[in-house]
Amino acid sequence: MITAQHYFGFLMTLAVTAVVGIYSFRLIKTASDFNVGGRKLTTWLVTGSLIGAFVGGTSTVGTAQVAYQFGLSGIWFTLGAGIGCLFMGFFLVKPMRQAEVETIPQYLGKYYGPKAVTWSSIYTTMGMFIQIIAQVLAAIPLLMVMLPVTSLEAALLATAFMVLYIFFGGFWGTSLVGLFKTVLIYASLGVAGVFSLKLAGGFTGLQENLPVFPYFSPFPGGMSKELASVFSVVVGFISTQTYMQAVFAGKDVRSSRNGVYLAGLLIPFIGAASVVIGMFMRVHYPEINGAMALPMFIINHLPPLFGGVVLAGLLISLIMTGASLTLGVCTTLCQDIYKKLLRREACDNELLRISRVLVLLVAGGVLLVVLSNFNSLILQWAFLSMALRGVTVFFPLLAAVFYPGKIPPRAALAAIALSPPAAIIWPFWKPVHVEPLYLGMGISLLSLFIGGMTIYSNPTKNMKIIERDGLGK
Repeated sequence: MITAQHYFGFLMTLAVTAVVGIYSFRLIKTASDFNVGGRKLTTWLVTGSLIGAFVGGTSTVGTAQVAYQFGLSGIWFTLGAGIGCLFMGFFLVKPMRQAEVETIPQYLGKYYGPKAVTWSSIYTTMGMFIQIIAQVLAAIPLLMVMLPVTSLEAALLATAFMVLYIFFGGFWGTSLVGLFKTVLIYASLGVAGVFSLKLAGGFTGLQENLPVFPYFSPFPGGMSKELASVFSVVVGFISTQTYMQAVFAGKDVRSSRNGVYLAGLLIPFIGAASVVIGMFMRVHYPEINGAMALPMFIINHLPPLFGGVVLAGLLISLIMTGASLTLGVCTTLCQDIYKKLLRREACDNELLRISRVLVLLVAGGVLLVVLSNFNSLILQWAFLSMALRGVTVFFPLLAAVFYPGKIPPRAALAAIALSPPAAIIWPFWKPVHVEPLYLGMGISLLSLFIGGMTIYSNPTKNMKIIERDGLGK
């Protein structure tokens, strides 16, 4: 049962966070400050913005929900993100940071032309939109545990909090509060995870009270499906505007790279803590809704004052991640659709106003979807989101980084425009058993490979096409 001490710890934590957020609002003077922090973020702020953007409802409430139902396989989501971070740091940070762009589609447009910008913007925006839905779904059980509200009212509150958070901070807000949240969430949820393992009697205690399958199998849904899920997170993480935005915002390459490495090492720990809590709750509360596993553990098994701090940390995590994704969607729509296609002469102040209008429109759209999907599995939305982003961007982005000027823009455009619809339609048709992610990635890679081969068949003609349609545009 929630007590006054819970609320005191909760409100005290929110008050400190609000002070950091209000301070960040003073740093917003231009659209660049709003979108990429004026490119002034240090290593720790890059780490804070990455973890703030990623570690939200899917990494905590959603991971505990999957662990409650299936066990150890709940770790795949955060482990995939950690692998994605390390890959990004090793191979992509330097070229992406030196490009001085604000969005991934802009980077693709430098090599593949304006049509690639438009199509990649559309699909990656759809992917991030789906991820925001997952965050709001994760916020609902948390708010229902804390407040006497219905699921509808909880969804409205969560969406409103995300909008207000963005309006009072933009990217400086997500990075500064993200750093604070990183310390808060790791200290609080880390302690909660260790405490739950102790209450369970260690890993041995969990093994004694749960069946080996599915709770201790890494592939309870089948190896192909589970590996597709983790691969979708790796490629989706690398392909996401919100996470790459932290790279663009670093003050230099070294700050961006070190921040990404540190985030990659830290993110899986939150997943591990959430998995242990979810499995503990399965042993002791086998009849509850899995989405309630983490909030109920905090209320029932942690000291009230500390529990309030953890609840606040989770809410901040949810709001920050949803807000960061919303900001990423709006940055892409504003820079790559509105400015490129509708108002090329738009000034900085106009873009800032449009960004904030788009925030309201995106939030309203998310709320409409959430209202008809209250009981869905949170991580299903997250994996779908990551897969859509990865299919669209991953291979064209790698080709632009490692083989600049070697892929005809038309081939890259085919990869970007055709792969996502194929992956979306495949589950409804599926004449053979192939995961949609593998199909979409295969089409993307094949399009780029065929395009690259044409360079060697007629190098002079095709280099002229590349110069005309892509490179330098």
